[in-house]
Amino acid sequence: MTESIVNKIKELGGNTDAVSIDKNFAENWRSIRFGHHLYDRDWDVYGIDEYYEKYKTIYHNDQEGFYKNLLEHYFSDHELPYGQYFPRDWFFTPFKKDTEDYEELDGLIDEHEIKEIVEGSEMEFICLFYFYGYPDHFFVCTTDPDQDNPIVYSTDHEVYFQEIENEGSLEDFLDRFITKEKFLETVKEYLKEK
Repeated sequence: MTESIVNKIKELGGNTDAVSIDKNFAENWRSIRFGHHLYDRDWDVYGIDEYYEKYKTIYHNDQEGFYKNLLEHYFSDHELPYGQYFPRDWFFTPFKKDTEDYEELDGLIDEHEIKEIVEGSEMEFICLFYFYGYPDHFFVCTTDPDQDNPIVYSTDHEVYFQEIENEGSLEDFLDRFITKEKFLETVKEYLKEK
């Protein structure tokens, strides 16, 4: 994992203390811990008006408390889709014998079809994120030739691995997320007009 990726993960709130140059990508990813979920910058201030209306009394009486609660709300694990990406680290090995999910894609898609899109010697994956939108799963092939900055692929539970998109390198993929600090700055600027 490159130093710039490690730094981006730290900026986004991830603990990378156990990342090591001696580990492959999957081992490093599984050693990272996020204290909260990540927020997609493209969702900008989605839902802020509703949140403000619900808690405007607190906003006017205790802005510090308002913003603390706002961050907890937007970066938390709940059923309301506000652009959160949920970090994951489980393996998906549908073509590897003697694994729990072996042959899970049988009759849906063949390994050679996936190899036309995905770079890697073996079609074994690690899930990086789950998302409430479309697509909802983001994976890296564990045998990606670039273990320092692998390609991220997306698929959705409705068309699981029957439709796969190349989302670009991990380093570029991480740019879609906004830090808590930048999110807070954006919301404060937006609410100035209230």
